[in-house]
Amino acid sequence: MYQGRPFNPVHVAPFVYPRGWAYRRWVIGAVLPPVFLASAYYYSDWAALGLPPPEPGFRWVRYGPDLLLVDEGTGEVVDVVYGAFY
Repeated sequence: MYQGRPFNPVHVAPFVYPRGWAYRRWVIGAVLPPVFLASAYYYSDWAALGLPPPEPGFRWVRYGPDLLLVDEGTGEVVDVVYGAFY
């Protein structure tokens, strides 16, 4: 569930964490490190999950099985979809 609504998890290639990183469960308000604010981690097919488009200045970022909505200027996580990918 995402904001009380079902979403469509999608099957994707395994996530490759940068050296020194492993899964952690990000929460709203946390600040994502700059290494993840790069095109390799951006996720643009949010519509396939049934999610809304990000507003200007925000971007959906894949982190392992989760999808994070991040403020591009600060790296702050403003929303999370846990289990978006399998």
